[in-house]
Amino acid sequence: MSNRLEVATVVGAGAMGTLCALQLAERGAHVRLWSRSESFAEALTADRENRRYLPGHSLPDSIVVTSDSASAMTDARLIVSAIPCQHMRAVWTGLTSGGAMDCPVVSVTKGIEVDSLRRPTEILREILRDVSVAAMSGPCLAPEAAMGLPTAVVVASDDAELATLVQDSFATSAFRVYTNTDVIGVELGGASKNVIGIAAGACDGLSLGNNAKASLLTRGLVEITRLGVALGGRADTFRGLAGIGDLIATCSSPVSRNHTAGERIGRGMSMEEVVRASNGVIEGIETTRSLLRLADRVGVEMPITGAIHSVLFEGQPPKVAIDGLMTRELKEE
Repeated sequence: MSNRLEVATVVGAGAMGTLCALQLAERGAHVRLWSRSESFAEALTADRENRRYLPGHSLPDSIVVTSDSASAMTDARLIVSAIPCQHMRAVWTGLTSGGAMDCPVVSVTKGIEVDSLRRPTEILREILRDVSVAAMSGPCLAPEAAMGLPTAVVVASDDAELATLVQDSFATSAFRVYTNTDVIGVELGGASKNVIGIAAGACDGLSLGNNAKASLLTRGLVEITRLGVALGGRADTFRGLAGIGDLIATCSSPVSRNHTAGERIGRGMSMEEVVRASNGVIEGIETTRSLLRLADRVGVEMPITGAIHSVLFEGQPPKVAIDGLMTRELKEE
């Protein structure tokens, strides 16, 4: 497998999908950016800019936007899956309805499917069978990376050649890519940090201060790691870019949808109001349900995730949930 990527496809024209298309194009690839909405694809083609999800960044001529799945996939040597987790199965089932695929796929989706509790690469493997897959994750806020601000991510795969291909195809002087073999840890880190991001946003919305937020992030990392290890991930992965790195970015940035959602909830908005006000999918909401079910399956305690679940789905006021965390039985760290 040559590491020089000539043709690539990005499935999903949201902020992250558009960023990936820009990164691949910067490295010299011809990119097809696929949107399932014909009208949205036409708007991106006409505007040469994703004004809805990633405004202010022109699409070069080497990026072709399309809603035609057949033409999008033709001759691609790498496919990037940037579809929100809860929609992945339906989209990819439709994309492959015309026949089998043999092109490797890298997922940049951060979530856990609610019904099956599958990670994004597990969903892809179920649908694509023998196709090599990878997961790319880390502290990558699309608006910052698109501006050329320094960004570092990690790509994980049990296929070393694929991991190297993704690394070489995305890396620039401002976008550093590391490789890893811990797909479970990388994907669980990327998914679970969104839940803690909602909690951190609620802290800010309630004006609880930096002490509370630092404690929340620290203890949140503990329960994320505990679950990840129980499910087969490596503890050191959660101390890296896909774990603490992504956690810090999500919990501290107003650009993060999950942090913004938590902040709005902390200020008194309901979950339904927050969802309606968001410009995109808030992955952490459904991931909260998925993580608790996974934790129950392996007997792992996740008090912060449980508290966020009580706020999102059981109507508990955020301040009451925080008080519940603070008054839990005292114990060793």
